[in-house]
Amino acid sequence: RDDEFYMSDGSCIILVENTLFNVHRTILSKDSSSFGTMFTLPQGDNMAEGMSDGNPIILSGDSAQAFKNFLWALYALPHELIHIQSTSGNLPRLIDIARIANKYTFKSLETWALDVIVGQVSRKTIPPTPYSILLASSSHPQSQSQLTITQITDSEQVITLVRLAQLCGHERLLSAMVDSLRKMVTISPENAYIAMTLADELDLRALRGSAYMEVMKFKCVISKRDSLDSTDVVPEGQMDSQGRLVISANQQLRLLTGYYRLTQHWEALRSEPPTLEHAATCGATWNQHSCTQSWQEFWRDKTRSDAILKLDLADVLGRLKVVLQEFDKWGTATFMHHDCRMLARRVIHDKLKGVQDRLPEFF
Repeated sequence: RDDEFYMSDGSCIILVENTLFNVHRTILSKDSSSFGTMFTLPQGDNMAEGMSDGNPIILSGDSAQAFKNFLWALYALPHELIHIQSTSGNLPRLIDIARIANKYTFKSLETWALDVIVGQVSRKTIPPTPYSILLASSSHPQSQSQLTITQITDSEQVITLVRLAQLCGHERLLSAMVDSLRKMVTISPENAYIAMTLADELDLRALRGSAYMEVMKFKCVISKRDSLDSTDVVPEGQMDSQGRLVISANQQLRLLTGYYRLTQHWEALRSEPPTLEHAATCGATWNQHSCTQSWQEFWRDKTRSDAILKLDLADVLGRLKVVLQEFDKWGTATFMHHDCRMLARRVIHDKLKGVQDRLPEFF
């Protein structure tokens, strides 16, 4: 029997794992929950479940601690709800509340919990710490009692929140967590792997491109099945003894496909200077042919400069950023109208933004 939620005046006994809860049917029936529907089902000649310890309603798939956190929210007083919103260290409890509320269709409670989570994870954060595999399970909130809400740098916790947001269809939380993951991918190869795997699992387009691009920076990325030393079997997502990130065969195929497509895209960009639409003042006071020629010579020269060649073939974003920097250093071009120079800069910027927006499509 639970020490807090096995109530002497309860009217519904529930078994979760090996813990009995005795709560009120009227409370469980609120918010158009699935419990309300269940309680109205005919029982026939059988004794109704939930009337005794020997015949409880059995809930599968939940932990006793998570269900207890959920019951806390159902029975909490206003000042207790205000306290959980304003203090740190309650994220695991809020995650449990939102997940259980979603499962049993307590829509108002689910929305409240998710909104509180968004408010807390969106606070100003400290710089992320290096990746740590010291994971804290949401079913054991006491293990995270000293975690500050603003320090959402635990990769496993971010993953939990992303999956929760996807499960509940909460766009604000999903967007906030995807942004966090995009920042975390640069910290370590393991973080990049986590983001890459999560993007594939949940089909997160906004995350896939940046995650795969980050993993692509590691030159020795191998598939688990390619490991020749059977004594050095390393789980996917970790580094092997040679400093290589172990990934799945499907992820390796995506990386190779993305590398090929990006290199082909750069070759097409490099070989054909983007079309420059001249400013209206150019034709009246300038030789448009000289203006066009100056732009094309700049493009062909800078796209094969030493600064460009130092970058990886597939680093289209990095190469376009170098072109943009070179354009800003170009100074006053004798044979290019000033207004056309502004338009040319916009063309480069648009090409850069276009690749950023399309990045997931390359993989």
